Amino acid sequence: MKTKVFLTSVLAACLMLASCGKSYDAPKAQLNRADFQTEIDGKQNDLYILTNANGVEVTMMNFGARIVSICTPDKNGKFADVVLGFDNIQPYLDNKTDFGAFIGRYGNRIDKGQFTIDGIEYQVSVNDGTNSLHGGVKGYQYCMFDIEQINNQQLVVSYTSADGEMGFPGTLNMKATYTLTDCNSLVIAYEATTDKATVVNLTNHSYFNLAGDAQSVLDHMLYLNADAYTPVNDIFITTGEIASVEGTPMDFRKP
Repeated sequence: MKTKVFLTSVLAACLMLASCGKSYDAPKAQLNRADFQTEIDGKQNDLYILTNANGVEVTMMNFGARIVSICTPDKNGKFADVVLGFDNIQPYLDNKTDFGAFIGRYGNRIDKGQFTIDGIEYQVSVNDGTNSLHGGVKGYQYCMFDIEQINNQQLVVSYTSADGEMGFPGTLNMKATYTLTDCNSLVIAYEATTDKATVVNLTNHSYFNLAGDAQSVLDHMLYLNADAYTPVNDIFITTGEIASVEGTPMDFRKP
């Protein structure tokens, strides 16, 4: 059966807290590889580290292709881990969190876990009340990814989702390339091919705290260049409306 190119998208998480090309004596993340090395679903989990010329360090693992830590300097050159994560594998297995994870097959909610493609009705895994959230009970955040390529500043991971996995149609072959640039940007490029019409919405689920993980985010200043937003109902399903942010708590056009 002919395979169709379905999706190519790029997400850039900019860590522009230090000048491009400026070097710092950077401390390494306080993580022990042995605390993450275990077998999950018959595959070995491990840690992988990307480092750029400025000492910025990104640590990832196979389980859910998760970003475990990002150590980056602030404007004064002080390093901190700016994403939430655990210091060993067990909390990731015991707590169904999405910290740092590759999300799919469909990020966000599908109403009642139901949709129709080409006249065929599909019922996918429901795990958020009556809805399907982030791919269902075992979304990609709980799957083991293969390492296709790694060097100092780039990691390529892959995963194949079988036709019918969590109820979704089509075999989906996915690849994500994580590139840490010398301008302190972490760029994530997603690619996917499918052999059947399906739904796909891939993303990363990192939680950022630019002050470091031991401090509050309440002093952060947020700016979003957005004039509109998509309201949701009482179970967080979008209503289809595109509403103005004017006069609402969603207005972040001024820091």
